[in-house]
Amino acid sequence: MASSGEEPRSGSPGRAGTRTDPAPTADAAHLDTAEDFEVLEEEEEEEEEEEEDMSELPPLEDIGRPPAPPRQDAQPSEQGGGDAPEDPEEWLDVLGSGTLKKKTLVPGQGVDTRPRKGQNVTIRLKATLEDGSVVEENPALTFTLGDCDVLQALDLCVQLLEMGETALIVSDAKYCYGAQGRSPDIPPNAALTLEVELLAAQDAPDLELLSGKEKVELANRKRERGNFFYQQADYVLAINSYDIALKVIGSSSKVDFSPEEEAELLDVKVKCLNNLAASQLKLDHYEAALKSCNLVLEHQPGNIKALFRKGKVLAQQGEYREAIPILKAALKLEPSNKTIHAELSKLVKKHADQKNMETEMYRKMLGNPSAAGAPGKCKDKLPWSIPWKWLFGATAIALGGVALSVVIAARN
Repeated sequence: MASSGEEPRSGSPGRAGTRTDPAPTADAAHLDTAEDFEVLEEEEEEEEEEEEDMSELPPLEDIGRPPAPPRQDAQPSEQGGGDAPEDPEEWLDVLGSGTLKKKTLVPGQGVDTRPRKGQNVTIRLKATLEDGSVVEENPALTFTLGDCDVLQALDLCVQLLEMGETALIVSDAKYCYGAQGRSPDIPPNAALTLEVELLAAQDAPDLELLSGKEKVELANRKRERGNFFYQQADYVLAINSYDIALKVIGSSSKVDFSPEEEAELLDVKVKCLNNLAASQLKLDHYEAALKSCNLVLEHQPGNIKALFRKGKVLAQQGEYREAIPILKAALKLEPSNKTIHAELSKLVKKHADQKNMETEMYRKMLGNPSAAGAPGKCKDKLPWSIPWKWLFGATAIALGGVALSVVIAARN
């Protein structure tokens, strides 16, 4: 997947001179080259509260659907690069919803030359807004088709291009930069017109033959793309990108790696797992998030992010007794961490409330429905109350009698 030109900035799957990610926003503090340390929202009303202070925390880190037949009533959006022909039959409604359309400008070399998913493709790209403003140009953008390395509009449409074909793609914001846009040049909810020419397509390199450095670079690109989707609040695609990065790292190799390369690969793996857990938590996939945290802790038992998230997962499942010591361990590693302090205090209170509820429930079950307050010694016991020791003793005698009967019956 190597290509000429400077490396894209964090989160960008693009190549020389292109920008496929938004510029840093208010959420970028949670999304750089490492992992997110964001606290999960506990209640709906908390959404209106101010964002938690993260200043002292380490920062974060269906494409194959066949095209629908052209809709006769489909009308192309305004084109920034010039007036588009009005004939709707020239446009292919890719998803059948009118939100993503493709029109051939220059025919290609035939259907048999279309690229396949998993191949590395190179395209010429020019992107414009509806007012004609050019927001992106790249003479040779290379990416893996089907891996969501670029805008969804490209991932969906490039597989429909023939070699040498030039096409115009009109895409709704949903398949480009969405509600957040890309500061400063692409506003929120902006539709884009993409002029694309398919230049080349070739099979992706064999993962087993990649050097340690190449594996690290490839895994990091996939991870950074996951960070981009996380910032866009598209946690499903973020999980997809992190999974691909982990697949790259975990693939077998026929090449020997140096200790330094092994350490780099482990570092990327831990970041991916931490980010994966963060995304899984956003989707309430608690068991999957717990597994991701445990995998991190297998490699780094003192990883604060993994400890914090594991505590969060257990808390979400109501396992306060198990969550509290884990958060205490994280706080011991970083005593000044305000977020862990706040979360731990909250869990201690919830655990105390849980214990009080259980105590009251047991009291009612045993025939002593007293009011609030801790149970104490009572001199004037009600005549119908049963002492604890008598109750347990009677239960033990009854169980013993049943067991003796079973033994006698077996011998007979």
